[in-house]
Amino acid sequence: MRNQSFIFACPRCGSPLISISQNELSCSHDGELYRRIDGIWRFLLPETQSVFRQFIQEYETVRKAEGRGSTDLAYYRALPFTDLNGKLSGAWRIRARSYRALMAHVLPSLEDINRHPLQILDLGAGNGWLSNRLSQSGHCLAAVDLTTNNFDGLGAHIHYETSFTPLQADFAQLPFVSDQADLAIFNASFHYAIRYEQALQEALRVLADHGLVVIMDTPVYHSEASGNQMVRERETFFRQKYGFPSNSLLSQNFLTYSRLEDLSHSLGIHWQMINPNFGLFWPIRRFLSRLRARREPASFPLLLGRIAEAKNQFFT
Repeated sequence: MRNQSFIFACPRCGSPLISISQNELSCSHDGELYRRIDGIWRFLLPETQSVFRQFIQEYETVRKAEGRGSTDLAYYRALPFTDLNGKLSGAWRIRARSYRALMAHVLPSLEDINRHPLQILDLGAGNGWLSNRLSQSGHCLAAVDLTTNNFDGLGAHIHYETSFTPLQADFAQLPFVSDQADLAIFNASFHYAIRYEQALQEALRVLADHGLVVIMDTPVYHSEASGNQMVRERETFFRQKYGFPSNSLLSQNFLTYSRLEDLSHSLGIHWQMINPNFGLFWPIRRFLSRLRARREPASFPLLLGRIAEAKNQFFT
């Protein structure tokens, strides 16, 4: 079935899905039924739901406590440039500069190559801010996430005037027929993947031959020890503040440059790195950390990946 130009497939067996009604899809191979509830397609398999249940509960607890979400639709439509709640302005400044780098260095080249609206996967879409922005540019978006609440999850799609396709799914079992997307963006989400190779293989499977995968706003370190220390610090903070370390999933939590090289060799991916302009304080912050013998601060580059044989003018 086509929905905003996306062709859905059964996440269990990969067979194309058959439309039963406007809000129901069926797999003719194994009999699975998938429904759209509150405007969100539900593609989590029963056994997968049990794996993610605790993670989703704890994740939403933290996000509520952080002050995310609003009853005012203006809050969502202002993202990522303005945090009208004023509670996470620093984090949204980073997201805004990453978004500007995406729009300046990635989208124009893809648009020139394809000369039609792009089919884009927003992987880890959260409240849908990126899907909203890219839809405003005329592109066709599938917003993929685990959370479906209406304050910080896919349910927030009701706050936007643009049209995109929200769907609940696992990165390891994307409900799309192969070879159809132009761009897959891991939107501050790649570090939640349990197995990086599997997440990338699924994204690459859905991409057309010319397609590009982008990892955006995932922490990257030179030193694995610094990444591990960051994880320990976060778990200690969460345990003290919320009563749990928020580690129910065996997520990998960060990237290192050597891990990127490993992924390049194992999957045949050629990487290009774009460093957004985070302002003058960013290099000063790194210098001060070295001076004070603290752990290495994370970097947040845009990582552009394409199968090496298919690289084109993106890679020079």
